[in-house]
Amino acid sequence: MRTHPAQSGFTRGRLLRAALASGAAVAGGAAIAGLPRGASAQSESVTDTDILNVLLLLEHVQEDFYRAAAEGGRFDGELRRFAEVVGRQETEHVAFLRERLGGAADERPRTDFGDALSSPERFRETAIDLEEATIGVYVGQGANLSRDTVGPIAGLVAVEARQAAWVRDLAGVSPAPRAADPAGEADAVLADLRQRGFIQ
Repeated sequence: MRTHPAQSGFTRGRLLRAALASGAAVAGGAAIAGLPRGASAQSESVTDTDILNVLLLLEHVQEDFYRAAAEGGRFDGELRRFAEVVGRQETEHVAFLRERLGGAADERPRTDFGDALSSPERFRETAIDLEEATIGVYVGQGANLSRDTVGPIAGLVAVEARQAAWVRDLAGVSPAPRAADPAGEADAVLADLRQRGFIQ
């Protein structure tokens, strides 16, 4: 029998804030790509704008990946439905972050996914990698946002977690392999995406 968060004394908002806070503690103030080397996410020099632009970049990568999968005609059935539904959600995430950033939003990156879309297996593996990496950065940096920003951003983390669980289930692996998601360092995640050629 499932227990709803509210029934156990926790609201969804409280759970998300706790997850974000614990993730930031694990991250230890990870550096954000594009900032001076050694600058920590908890440093006064790192702003909401810096963090939101990193999140925006990751959302753009996901949006492009799922759009390419949905429009490529290589997938059908549940996998195509996943790409279409999640792609629309990522488009909404991009729009939300761009509105939040206003004129401070960075330009859309150029992306190339190579053979990541060449088969259902590679698509699923890449989707899991992207979702897990994005969640890691949200967890690692979310609690470093200002009080006015962290609340709205927490709602995006919940959706990203559901997306990860969905594609993991499609891949036949545990949708919730850990009791808590580890925090990811933004600069390491973005460096990996560039090395794989996903960000040009």
